[in-house]
Amino acid sequence: MLRIAIQTKGRLNEQSMELLREAGVTIKEEKRKFLMRAADFPVEILFLRDDDIPQTVSMGAADLGIVGYNEVAERGFEVDVLKKLGFGGCRISLAIPKTEKYDGLSYFNGKRIATSYPNVLQKYFEENGITAQIHNITGSVEIAPAAGLADAIFDIVSSGGTLISNGLVEVEQVLHSEAVLIGTPGLNEEKMAVARQLMSRFESVIKGVGKKYLLLNLPVSALDEAVSILPAMRSPTVIPLAQKDWCSMQTVVDEKVLWSTIEKLKAIGAEDILVLALEKIVL
Repeated sequence: MLRIAIQTKGRLNEQSMELLREAGVTIKEEKRKFLMRAADFPVEILFLRDDDIPQTVSMGAADLGIVGYNEVAERGFEVDVLKKLGFGGCRISLAIPKTEKYDGLSYFNGKRIATSYPNVLQKYFEENGITAQIHNITGSVEIAPAAGLADAIFDIVSSGGTLISNGLVEVEQVLHSEAVLIGTPGLNEEKMAVARQLMSRFESVIKGVGKKYLLLNLPVSALDEAVSILPAMRSPTVIPLAQKDWCSMQTVVDEKVLWSTIEKLKAIGAEDILVLALEKIVL
């Protein structure tokens, strides 16, 4: 039985649970406890605070964990980062009052910096020869300059809206983070086999995000040009139609380029174009 630690609540909890559900791991959340067993896969889920997950996995109390890479970097416990999961993206940045003039990292020499990530910041300053006073604050770091507690902050930034509302401006991006799957170093082969199976399922779910399944009919004479337009994991599927000199093509398209791709296909004679939702891609 493999044990996975995930965040007790919050957005990362919701995204982690959704990933597990999409991967065929069912947890009855309405009966949630501290530790719950999946109904259809040999794992149990341990619900913890996000800052406790790296240590719990490092010491082997949980075999795997889903947590933001920012917590892995800050806590410094020995874990294996097994997979980036593609959600929970953010950055940890230095920000100063917008009324201040910023002329580079030397600005922070002698300054007081409020942060919930003192270890990440200390390492960054040491690597760049900066000497500053780092104050560890838990809670609303962004209000520290206005309250007179610090000259600047080092905190998580997603959209930047919180900085703007507190009169701050982002000046240095130090660490980019997203949710990662971490593992206890030296997992035995039995548990590692289950972990690999789970990671394969995760990969199928992740690859399906932002993709659409495209089906279309076009003249055979336009086939080579259509193949050059359409992306594919290997090559598009081509099927002859009953109508002479026509064929059907099927492939997977990134949603970001869906409409531009459709317009190019229509320009070479494609018709009856169907766009279907795609859930998973199993390689």
